[in-house]
Amino acid sequence: MADKDSTTPRIYLIRHGQTSWSQLGRFTGVTDLPLLPVGEQKVRETASHVFGPGLLIEPSNVARFYVSPRQRAQRTLELLFDTAGREACLLPSLGEDGGEVGVGSGTVDVRVTEDVAEWGYGDYEGLLTHEIRELRKERGHDKERAWDIWRDGAEGEGSEMPGQVEERVERVIEEIVELHASYLKDAEEGKLGKGRRRDVVVVAHGHILRAFVKLWLGCSLDAKMELMLEPGGVCGLSYAHSKIDQRAVLVGMSFPGGTKE
Repeated sequence: MADKDSTTPRIYLIRHGQTSWSQLGRFTGVTDLPLLPVGEQKVRETASHVFGPGLLIEPSNVARFYVSPRQRAQRTLELLFDTAGREACLLPSLGEDGGEVGVGSGTVDVRVTEDVAEWGYGDYEGLLTHEIRELRKERGHDKERAWDIWRDGAEGEGSEMPGQVEERVERVIEEIVELHASYLKDAEEGKLGKGRRRDVVVVAHGHILRAFVKLWLGCSLDAKMELMLEPGGVCGLSYAHSKIDQRAVLVGMSFPGGTKE
């Protein structure tokens, strides 16, 4: 795996901080909950170690941000920028579809998109896993096997099945791969301009980011793969040997330079 100083692009997936429902394990899709104070603090602590000049996620290397429209994700992005400091990042009020932010000496595209919003839970919104399974049994489902969202999806108004989630996440992945393919081609041909940005940051939710990892690796959503991403947590993806068709998960990342003052 290429190191941080190489030309290999990276994708950083960041889950929003803790809310009152995520703290309890309740399925939270469209319900627009704010971060808890402890959730904001955890994001700030994470950001102080990984997001900023000289840290793992170097803002001046970021080519694009994707963020969910939900306030818990947008507030998480704000906290990342706040922690990095105005010298590194300046986040103005974003429009409905996003906008440009000042990062370093230039600007970066921030895309606010439902494509990285949380899974549509429909009738399961706000429920715990055991409550969902009880509801499905009452409705005559799952007589031979327990409900699994990766296989069975959700039901009711606003719900999504795995194929629907896959379709929108794949759109984002295709955009990112196209961006990175152009970057790697120019790098190979020695055509990179000074300060050319390469990394992508996605700020979203637990299920949708785990779906992103599965699809990044070419797996189906129902593939048996236990993935954990804590509120305020960070996951890294990249390309093995700088090859655009060799997608990889950064199962270990080195941290340069220590934390900011």
